[in-house]
Amino acid sequence: MEILSLWAQIGAVVVLLLISGFFSISETAMMALNRHRLKDLVIKGVIGAKTTQYLLAHTNQLLCVILIGNNLMNVIIPVLTTSIALRAFHNHSAVLSITTGIVAFLIIVFAEITPKIVGATYPEKIALPASLIIKPLITIARPLVWFINILVNSILFILHINMNRGRDLRMSNEEWRSVILESSNFIPSKHRSILLNLFNLESISVDDVMTPRQRIESLDLDVPFDQLVKQLETCYHNQLIVYQGDIDRVLGMLHVRKTLAALQNQKFGREKLRELLVEPYFVPSGTPVFQQLQYFQENQNRIALVVNEYGEVQGLVTLKDIIDELIGEFTITLPRMASGAVDGWNAQGECIVTGGISLRELNRRLSLRLPLDGPKTLNGLILELLETIPEADVSMVINGTRIQVMQIDNQAIRTVKLFRPTQLDTV
Repeated sequence: MEILSLWAQIGAVVVLLLISGFFSISETAMMALNRHRLKDLVIKGVIGAKTTQYLLAHTNQLLCVILIGNNLMNVIIPVLTTSIALRAFHNHSAVLSITTGIVAFLIIVFAEITPKIVGATYPEKIALPASLIIKPLITIARPLVWFINILVNSILFILHINMNRGRDLRMSNEEWRSVILESSNFIPSKHRSILLNLFNLESISVDDVMTPRQRIESLDLDVPFDQLVKQLETCYHNQLIVYQGDIDRVLGMLHVRKTLAALQNQKFGREKLRELLVEPYFVPSGTPVFQQLQYFQENQNRIALVVNEYGEVQGLVTLKDIIDELIGEFTITLPRMASGAVDGWNAQGECIVTGGISLRELNRRLSLRLPLDGPKTLNGLILELLETIPEADVSMVINGTRIQVMQIDNQAIRTVKLFRPTQLDTV
């Protein structure tokens, strides 16, 4: 009978170790579970998902039951083990010391470390079934849980610890950006790029994506009428800015297709052209791109003129410019030479571009690292660096990119040659 009792106590120790391991593995799996994934499982009606969601919404009760159960098992196990040692080997100090070491080892390995590793590795597979067991335990132990929670809340109140403050923490844009960058195994690269660009919209303005004043295709109402007609018939855009004498004196926006259709009328003249003008839409320089996107949506506009504090036209921004910034260039409305677009590196690792090209476009199309916190164009960047209008054939290196000025036009740089950065250039 004593032998049977001894084996019964050993069996009880094993069972208690398993129960303690169950509480440890459940706690880790519950805390490691993806909340967004859990919501999807609840919608799909997966067994245990709704119960798990309920438990995570009452974390204080969940942790209270798990910790009570786990610590209770870890207290009983040494008591039983000591009893077994005393019964088998009598009161021997060396045996008791060895037994204590063995019990500590078993608890650490089988009731703590191993269950927690497994729980963190397979949170979904473990948390959902475990919730079906833990929830009834919470119901049974409700009076004890209530008493302990009252005691804990009282201690937190005395220590001036506000639990609600911790729950109100929100992730910053940089934290979200880190989450997206680390999700390469789950989000396709193109989707990840769009999400990152979406965060960038908060930090850039319309000045970064607009077509500069010098590159705006516009219509001067003071030129001879036959020249107006010729420009309308050969323009690349569906809408043109119409001004009188100076582009800062904007009269309105002209719909090219409607105007070409009206040209069939022999009585069509300047006054008729004026009647077809639509009131222009102006936005101040420095307007955030994301805010401008909302303005386009609210005003049902697709084109806006960017003006400075003096009312002078700085450039033109369109809905397409913002979308291109978000998802990359996807439509071609101009021949490449007319739009000043970048063709990419040639076989010699060189690329010839215009001085007025946007630095953001160069960085995006050629994978460069030209600074964006100053001038918006390549011409402006070179002039800022040299602090003078350079002569042709002047070369320089900016952030690892070698730049050679090829042509100067009046007071601006007309043509620039870029050289593909190499490891030697970036050192």
